[in-house]
Amino acid sequence: MQLVESWLKSCIETELTGEALANVLTMAGLEVEEMAPLVPVFSGVVVAKVLSKTKHPDADRLSVCQVQILPDPEMPGAVLQIVCGAANVAPGIVVPCALEGAVLPGGFGIKRAKMRGVESQGMLCAAQELGMPFETDGLWILADEASPDVSDENLQIGADIRATLGLDDVRHTIKLTPNRADCLSVRGIARELSALIGAQGLRPAKWIDAAVPEIKEQDTTTVAVDIEDSSLCGRFLNRVVRGVNNRTKTPVWMVRRLEALGQRSISPLVDITNYIMLEWGQPSHVYDLNRLQGGLKVRYAKAGDRLTVLGGRTVALAENIGVVCDNSGPVAIAGIMGGEPTAVSLDTLDVLIEVAFWHPEAIAGRARDLQCASEASHRFERGVDYAQCAAQLARITVLIQSCCGGQAGPVTEALGHLPTATPVMLRHQRAEQVLGIHLEEDFVVQSLQSLGCECTVIPAAEPKGIAYRVQAPTYRFDLQIEEDFIEELIRLKGYDTLPNRPAVGHMRLGAGGLARTAIDVKHCMAGLGYQEVLSYSFTPKHWEQDCAGVDAPIAVLNPIASHLEVMRSSLLPSLLGVLQHNVKHRNDRVRIFEWSRVFYADAAVADGPLTVAGVAQPLRLAGLAFGQHAALQWAIPPRPVDFFDMKGDVEQLLGQLLGQFGFQQGTETHHQTISDSGIEFVPSAKAVVLAEQEPILRTLKGLHPGRSAAIKHNGVWLGVMGELHPKLTQQFELSGHASPVLFELDGNALLCPAVFNLAPIYKQPVVQRDLAFVVNKSISAHQLKKALWLGTEGHPAWLKSVILFDEFASSNSANGLNSNEKSLAFRLLFQDEHQSLTDSALEALLQAMIDSAGQICAARLRQ
Repeated sequence: MQLVESWLKSCIETELTGEALANVLTMAGLEVEEMAPLVPVFSGVVVAKVLSKTKHPDADRLSVCQVQILPDPEMPGAVLQIVCGAANVAPGIVVPCALEGAVLPGGFGIKRAKMRGVESQGMLCAAQELGMPFETDGLWILADEASPDVSDENLQIGADIRATLGLDDVRHTIKLTPNRADCLSVRGIARELSALIGAQGLRPAKWIDAAVPEIKEQDTTTVAVDIEDSSLCGRFLNRVVRGVNNRTKTPVWMVRRLEALGQRSISPLVDITNYIMLEWGQPSHVYDLNRLQGGLKVRYAKAGDRLTVLGGRTVALAENIGVVCDNSGPVAIAGIMGGEPTAVSLDTLDVLIEVAFWHPEAIAGRARDLQCASEASHRFERGVDYAQCAAQLARITVLIQSCCGGQAGPVTEALGHLPTATPVMLRHQRAEQVLGIHLEEDFVVQSLQSLGCECTVIPAAEPKGIAYRVQAPTYRFDLQIEEDFIEELIRLKGYDTLPNRPAVGHMRLGAGGLARTAIDVKHCMAGLGYQEVLSYSFTPKHWEQDCAGVDAPIAVLNPIASHLEVMRSSLLPSLLGVLQHNVKHRNDRVRIFEWSRVFYADAAVADGPLTVAGVAQPLRLAGLAFGQHAALQWAIPPRPVDFFDMKGDVEQLLGQLLGQFGFQQGTETHHQTISDSGIEFVPSAKAVVLAEQEPILRTLKGLHPGRSAAIKHNGVWLGVMGELHPKLTQQFELSGHASPVLFELDGNALLCPAVFNLAPIYKQPVVQRDLAFVVNKSISAHQLKKALWLGTEGHPAWLKSVILFDEFASSNSANGLNSNEKSLAFRLLFQDEHQSLTDSALEALLQAMIDSAGQICAARLRQ
C-alpha cells in the first residue's frame, strides 16, 4: 500500500510529517517499509511555455523552439532557444524545462550545447527524465492552449517545478498484514492515524469524514439485480447515468494523485473508479449500459461459461467462480475483473455504476486460479466495508457528473447475506493481565470508540472487576475475540510504552513421564555432526514417484510455484534437493538432517482438531551424509562416507534415544551393542516387499537395492537407511561423486518416554572371550548374535556385550571353510556384580551359547 502525505492530509488535519508520521504508523503495526519524495532529487527545472517551433535546418527529427521561462516574455533572458526532438512539441504547450546548470536525477547535468550546428540553451523534459513514477510519450505536457481542460490554474511560468507540482511531497510504502484490509485506502489510513494520535496524547487530529452528497435524480432508468446465491454477494447497488462524455479530460488534481501512486490516467470514467478505490478502499465497476442485455444476475459460473476479460484474454470459468451476468451470459468476474464486451470506451454515452460487497471467502484464491490478479481481488478477498456502499456510489456519481456530465437515475439495491458482528465481552482484569500494565477505564473506552467500536461499560457484579461489551465496526473483519481487542489497546497505547520486566512464573516439579521432545532429537543429531535444514512440505511430483515410490501423492490445489505441486510423503527428496544445491556451490562435504511432518493418503485417519480425514501426517527424522567420512586432516586417510558410517551414526542416535546403557571397568566404558537392545537391520531385499503395507518402508525403492536396509525395533518397523539408488544419483546431478547415504526414521517412535535402568558400577573385572563360528553365507551376523544371546536364558546375567570383530570367507578348502561358508568371530564380555568370574564358572554359560548357535544357525566352532 502506497500513501502520499498531501492526499492523506486532505482526510485528516495533523502536523505529523515524514519520519514522525512513519514512526507512529510503524509502531502501531502498519510497517512503513520505505519513505521517499515523489520523485528523486533534481534542481534547475522550471515551468516553461513553448512560444514557437521551427524545423531544424539540418535534422528532420529536430525542432528549434523559442521557450518562455519567465512570467514576462519582455524581460531580458525570458526566452530561450532550445532544440527538441520530441514529436509532441508544439506552440502553446506548458512543459518542464531544465535550464543551463540544472541537475537531473542520476546526476545528469544540463549545459549549453550545439546540436547539429544550432545552439540549445536548455532541455524540455519528459516525465521519466524527472524520475516520475509514470512515463509519457514525448514531453510531459502540463497545460495546452489547444486543450484548456488539461490546464492547471496553479501553473506560473518560471516557477520551480518541484514546488509548483508538489514533487517534494513524501510517499510512504506501507507493508500491511492480510488482516488489515481496512487500511488499504487513504481514508482507512487517515481513520487509523486519527485514533493513534488521539490515544497517544499527541495534538488531536481531525478526521475529515466527507458528507454523503445528495444526488438529484434526473433519469428514471433502472437495471434490476437478482442475487442468486447470497453466499457470494451480500450487497449489490447500481445506478444509471445517461449522457456522459468520456472524451473530456480527467481533472488535473485527480491525475496528479493517481500519478503519484504510479497509475497513469486512462479516461475519466476509469480514472474515477481507480481514484475512489485508492481513496475509499473498495473497488467499483462501470459498465457501458448500451452493451448490457437486460437485467443483472449474480451467481456462480456454470459449466461452459467463458468470458473475455479486460485486456483481451478469454478465460474458462470454473463452477466456484462468481460472475455477474446479463441475459447473454457473464459480463464480469465477481470481485476480480470486468469483461471486455461491456467495458466503457471513449464513445460510451450511458453507464451503469456497480458498487458491491463480495464475501471474502467467495473471492479468495479465485484470481490466482484464473491468473487474473487485480487490485480489486486484493481488496475483496481481504474484506471491504459493506456499510459504505451507498456513500461510495454517491461519491462516484458526483465525480462522474462533475467531470463527464450526465443525468443520474435512482439507486437499485439487492441484498444477500451480510456479516453480523457479535458483541465480545472484554474483561478489564484480563486485559491488564495479558499486557502486564495498568489500564484506565476511560482510556479503554475512548480508545475502542476511536477505532469505531461500540463500547459499553458493564459495572462490576463480582470480584473479577468491570468488563466492556464491545462490537467491532463493519470495516474491521479482524476483531472477533477478546484477545483481538486487547491487542488494539496496546497498539493504540504504543508497544514502546510496555515496561521492561523480567518474566516471573511459578514452576512445580511434577512426577510426570520423561517424554522426549524434538529438541532432544535435534541435539542428538547436532552432536553427531549434522546440521538442521528446513525445507518446504511441497515437492515436485516426479521426486515423490522416484524417491518415495508414491504414484498418486496428495496434490496442492494452489501451489506457491508450478514445480512444487504435491505434498511430500518422505523427507529424503527434500534433503537431496538441498544436497544438489550445495554441490552446485562446490560444497563437497555435507551432513544435514530435517525433522518435520510428511503427508500421504490413509483411509484410516478420521477428521479431528489436528487431523484431516484420509490424510496421515506423521513426524519423520531424516539425515544425509555426503563426501568424505571425516573432515580433511593428516591423521585420517581420506575416503568417502559409506553405508557403515551411516549405520554407526544411526546406532548412536537410537542408542541415545531408545536406551543404550553402559558399564564401566576402571577408566574404560563398555557399551551394550544396539542389536542387544532390540534393534535389527534387515536387508532391503527382504523388507521391500512390505513397502505397500508399511509407509515408512516406501523409500527403500529409492535406495540402492544391495546397500540399504530396513530398521526394526522390538518387532516394529522404525525406518530405512542406505545409499541412494544409482539412477537417482544421476537424476540429482551427483554423478562423479560417491553416492550419498541417507536414513529416515519414524519421529513418533523417537519421542517415546525414556526409561532409565539405573545400576551400580561394578567393581569386579571384566572377562573377555573370543569365539569364531563357521556358518552358511546366508546367515547374517545379527542372526548369530541373537542366537548367542538366547543361549544365556536360564543362566546368570553375566554376558554384557557381543561384538563382531572379524568376518572371513574363502573358496580354498584348505582354510577349513567350504565355498558356501564364512567365519564370524565375536568378542564376548562377561562381568558379575559380586565376584570375579573363573573359567569353570563360565564353562556352562559358554557351552549353552555355543549350543544355541548350533541349533538356531547351524554354527560350529572354527578349529
